[in-house]
Amino acid sequence: MSSTLETNPPPLERCSFCGRPIDLTKVMVRGPKATICDVCVVNATQVVKLAVAQKRTLKRGIPKPREIFGKLSDYVIGQDEAKRRISVAVYNHYKRITSASIEGEVELDKSNILMIGPTGTGKTLIAQTLARFLEVPFAIADATTITEAGYVGEDVENVLVRLYHAADADIAQAEIGIIYIDEIDKIARKDASTSITRDVSGEGVQQALLKILEGTVANIPPEGGRKHPEQRLLAINTKNILFICGGAFEGIDGIISRRTGKGAMGFGAEVRGRRKMGFYEMIAQVEPEDLLRYGLIPELIGRLPVVAPLDRLSAEAMMSVLTDPKNALTKQYAKLFEMEGVKLTFTQDALEAVVELALKRDTGARALRSVTESVMNDLMFDLPDLDGIEEVLITREVVLKTGKPEMIESKARKSA
Repeated sequence: MSSTLETNPPPLERCSFCGRPIDLTKVMVRGPKATICDVCVVNATQVVKLAVAQKRTLKRGIPKPREIFGKLSDYVIGQDEAKRRISVAVYNHYKRITSASIEGEVELDKSNILMIGPTGTGKTLIAQTLARFLEVPFAIADATTITEAGYVGEDVENVLVRLYHAADADIAQAEIGIIYIDEIDKIARKDASTSITRDVSGEGVQQALLKILEGTVANIPPEGGRKHPEQRLLAINTKNILFICGGAFEGIDGIISRRTGKGAMGFGAEVRGRRKMGFYEMIAQVEPEDLLRYGLIPELIGRLPVVAPLDRLSAEAMMSVLTDPKNALTKQYAKLFEMEGVKLTFTQDALEAVVELALKRDTGARALRSVTESVMNDLMFDLPDLDGIEEVLITREVVLKTGKPEMIESKARKSA
């Protein structure tokens, strides 16, 4: 009688996380002490994405558009329409981040912003105020200093390095920051036709900006500078970084005027001139085709969906800029004098003179600072030595350099 030795088959390998047997999986990843199936890998990936998304949230929560508008109004005078558009865009952008990692939902596009307006109308101030209010990292770049990779100048990715340092080397916070690119109009194509030569400072830079504006994983050198093969690089995802671009776009009102102008040709035709509109009314009607004619490439225009026009500052607005915001120049100088125990007073005539001189310079709110500093420089030099002075009065004559400030002595000094 023969007999066979029966052995028990080996136990079926199972996923250490869900217990799924190997024959019901596509892939089983084996580790030293555990295994994980492809289903659990996918689920774990979603858990990690959601955890990262929760980490990339604003420290103070997502403020509503009206709240953002109110905070901008504390520092930026006028420009209500631009502030409304920007408030909505910023709110939608950060709401989008909270759902960016959840599969199956409608994918929301980025709300990058293009601000168009003359110099000194508050473009940079709006971007700075937003970043400060939202408590997110902020970096500024000048488009005119950026060149294509391989040319002498600053790489596009160096802008991300600045943001990384502004975030105190916290990649997660940098990836929800704000980058303001100024002078974007200065990299417009000089010719509507495509050139066979390289345009280092124009179209080529626009092309280089496309990827980071839309959202890409860029490898940046933490210390900045040019990349080299042996350098340590960090990956930063620009998908949730809000880009705000600004420019004066000098002459774009003429392009809009030609597009909106009505005319007729031929005998008996009604002769109509272009509609007469102010500068702001003109740029408020800007269309993508106008930006295209100005020299921006279609791909860049498409990545800046929110366009916010800013108006030139009137005399009334300039007066408000000088006196109303929390960081108004007159309030800043008054605080500096107060720290020395002296009261500073500007007469209404003096303020009007500052505005008049600033308007002549035609550089917007920036001119207010240069005029005021010119007036106050000598006085600030003498301020620490003004013993026994209770108040300093700035009059129109002081602003126009035809008189000196009026010094009011303290009561104690008068009685001495």
